[in-house]
Amino acid sequence: MREAVNGGGAREGRSGESGKNGKVVFVGAGPGAADLLTIRAARAIEAADVVIWAASLVHPDVLEHARADAEIVDSAKLPMEGVLPYYQRAARDGLTVVRVHSGDPALWGAVQEQVDRCAELGAATEIVPGVSSFSAVAALVQRELTVPEVAQSVILTRLGGGKTPMPEGEEVRAFARHGTTMALFLSAARSGPLQQELLEGGYPPETPCVVAYQATWPDELLVRCTLGELEATVKEHRLWKHTLVLVGPALSAGGTRSHLYHPGHFHGHRRAEPGARQELRRARRA
Repeated sequence: MREAVNGGGAREGRSGESGKNGKVVFVGAGPGAADLLTIRAARAIEAADVVIWAASLVHPDVLEHARADAEIVDSAKLPMEGVLPYYQRAARDGLTVVRVHSGDPALWGAVQEQVDRCAELGAATEIVPGVSSFSAVAALVQRELTVPEVAQSVILTRLGGGKTPMPEGEEVRAFARHGTTMALFLSAARSGPLQQELLEGGYPPETPCVVAYQATWPDELLVRCTLGELEATVKEHRLWKHTLVLVGPALSAGGTRSHLYHPGHFHGHRRAEPGARQELRRARRA
């Protein structure tokens, strides 16, 4: 039978009767603070018959959106096989199950395998995006990660050699050669190799870094350092989990001007000022 995808990101089960077969919604809880949930995420939790969350990763304030009669399940100690029975109940009994993931489900959320299993069970699925910790950290330190003429790309990755193998060609060392902004997840426990690969890839030792622990949680810690100080900084604060590292020249850059808001730039809603347009052209040629 044919699967169907609607405009809201929900995918029907194989029978095509999503309302009858129940639904599993994967919700991004964001970096921690409950008020960083999207409106759609909060509404999904409010509508859930069953809310599955990981106490080890998600702030408990998120559960304030759940109904008083909702079944609350802590998945911190459960493998996927321990969660699948709830998806089976959703398909069988027409329930709405919400699986709350930290950050954004699209990044290291192990969501795809769950979506595939839901399709096998005949349960409709929907994914609600969340604020990723790299965006939250950039906001906390009040830095743009794509500063004009400094960095126009952001690489999201993690150090290889962990529990999940890295595909060939995705080594931190290789990505570092681009010299742009990098957000490094799941890597603080091996800060020495992380620093070494970043340096070997071409970042100078003086490249600015931000080390963020539990960003937006009550006990958050944000530390600035240089790449040459990264390992010592992480170890000084005894950080090994729930820690994100940002690195790149954009973290200390300033003084550049975006062409988008320059009076010499034009688009469908604004005409360029002639004198400013000539100034902008001269700057581009230079």
